[in-house]
Amino acid sequence: VFAPTDEAFAKIPKATLDGLLADKAALTKVLTYHVVGARVLKAEVPVGAAIATAQGQTFVVDASLKITDQKQRATSIVATDVFTSNGVIHVVDRVLLPA
Repeated sequence: VFAPTDEAFAKIPKATLDGLLADKAALTKVLTYHVVGARVLKAEVPVGAAIATAQGQTFVVDASLKITDQKQRATSIVATDVFTSNGVIHVVDRVLLPA
């Protein structure tokens, strides 16, 4: 999971966030865009290759741990390999929005 910080959610314009919260399907797309179908540690991130999300779209992670989506929007991974009982979390500084 690529999990946004609270500060990342605060960067979303209020009208956009309110719209997502009111539209369960749109919110689900955003949330599943942050999930990949396998446990991937920092050392295993396929740098430069498209990474498929549970939502169905892809993004790319570069060697500096910057994520770039299909619309060339970027976010940075600010913490890696946070282990949980059901996977691993990489913390990002922006909410990823599917194309």
